[in-house]
Amino acid sequence: QVQLVESGGGLVQAGGSLRLSCVASGRTRDINRMAWFRQAPGKERKFVAAILRLMGSTYVEDSVQGRFTISKNIAKETIYLQMNALKPDDAAMYYCAASTRPGRGSDYRNDDYWGQGTQVTVSS
Repeated sequence: QVQLVESGGGLVQAGGSLRLSCVASGRTRDINRMAWFRQAPGKERKFVAAILRLMGSTYVEDSVQGRFTISKNIAKETIYLQMNALKPDDAAMYYCAASTRPGRGSDYRNDDYWGQGTQVTVSS
């Protein structure tokens, strides 16, 4: 089993920045890749960015390309999402996901591992 705990969310003005963190624990050696998703009220969960745990290759959704950066610190079993130039449309609950399955990009399923989420609010 793998446990994921997100942190770093909060209230920020449009144009501001936040850095989200996701700490993994448990059978972390089984993790192949990790990602960030977000879900706004009344909307579907959407892929934001992903990273391969060992190789470090990253995938970022087009709408946040150039503003959001995903990174990792294996020693701390942590991934980060640096979010700059935030817009009101970026407001959502942000979830961390981890998968032990081979794959790439947004290929995550409900039976992968998910955190409880951290709320990001952007004021205009």
